[in-house]
Amino acid sequence: MSLSPSSQKATENNVTTSLTETLTEMKKIIILILAAIIPALASWTAGAQEVPAAVDTTVFMLPPTVDSTLVGKSVFNLLTSQEAGKVSLHQSQAIVNAMKAHFGANPSRTLTGYRVRIFFDNSQNARGASETALNSFREMHPTVPAYRSYQNPFFKVAVGDFRTKSEAMEFLQKVKGTFPASFVVKEQIHYPSVL
Repeated sequence: MSLSPSSQKATENNVTTSLTETLTEMKKIIILILAAIIPALASWTAGAQEVPAAVDTTVFMLPPTVDSTLVGKSVFNLLTSQEAGKVSLHQSQAIVNAMKAHFGANPSRTLTGYRVRIFFDNSQNARGASETALNSFREMHPTVPAYRSYQNPFFKVAVGDFRTKSEAMEFLQKVKGTFPASFVVKEQIHYPSVL
């Protein structure tokens, strides 16, 4: 069955018109969907872009230090001495005993500090030379702690327990004449004596 050219033309026009109407309806639906989605997306992305203000939560606290003028002295004896000013101290002897017991029970506790390395060598006679350097230093500075160690292949002698690098540098200047190859090193140190 064949259609006449005029009816074929009418059918094509009907199909084209129908297709155009369908596309127009689809465009309207898409525009309505986009009109509903775009504001929702805009508010969602705006909320996602809000960054809370940065708050610094780092707290820096200086480590407790000992006044270098009090090293080797008993605070309890200083408080009762008759120097300028007057201080009254009323305390139990149990407090003094507890502090002494605490210091005695924790002699091996360490902290990061500085020492002066007066000897550092790996030659064949380094062992004997390190002993000589250690003994020589102990004769000149009997109150300053000295430590001899061996870390393959080096023999080392380090002296002092300084909390700050400036204290170690000051002591370095004192021993530089006798031990010219001395230098400051960062190490685990023992707590300086307070009693």
